[in-house]
Amino acid sequence: MNIVGLLLAAGSASRFGSDKLRHALPHGVPIAIQAARHLKGELPRVIAVIKTSAEARDFQQEGCETVVCANAHEGMGASLACAAHAAGEADAYVVALADMPFVRPSTIAAVRQALEQGARLAAPYFRARRGHPVGIAGAYYEELVSLRGDEGARHLLSANEARLVKIPVGDPGVVRDIDRPEDLAPPIRT
Repeated sequence: MNIVGLLLAAGSASRFGSDKLRHALPHGVPIAIQAARHLKGELPRVIAVIKTSAEARDFQQEGCETVVCANAHEGMGASLACAAHAAGEADAYVVALADMPFVRPSTIAAVRQALEQGARLAAPYFRARRGHPVGIAGAYYEELVSLRGDEGARHLLSANEARLVKIPVGDPGVVRDIDRPEDLAPPIRT
């Protein structure tokens, strides 16, 4: 099955105070690269959506394809549309956020497996909270490439909630995005 990972790495870091995606985690790996490594470890093809071509090299060294999103300033919907367009029609997509480096590879694998088993939409849930990454069947390709604004796929998920496969996980990383420096520590306890 052709499942493509879409890593959204073109957002702004206004609340972080600096480029959060390049901020090194305690083991020295930048936040976005850690997220890319986890996604690439579970999917053979990953496309990282970036703001400028200067960011491409780091993602390419991890085996990711890159695409510059000229209208990334419009928000996550624009970035997701750019990513889907770059991926082309596929059986499914796993949409991950570059500011979520603590998502476990096993969670990404669970979302991929749900798609392989026929889920049209799939998302991990930690303590009843929907998290990331989100699996989206290729049947939604046209909706993905037409997204705009800052909402991302939220409307798609809510409009099709009856089709959403909810995957319970013990992975707090699915709800832990990095918006401010204080979000880096301490980790959520399970």
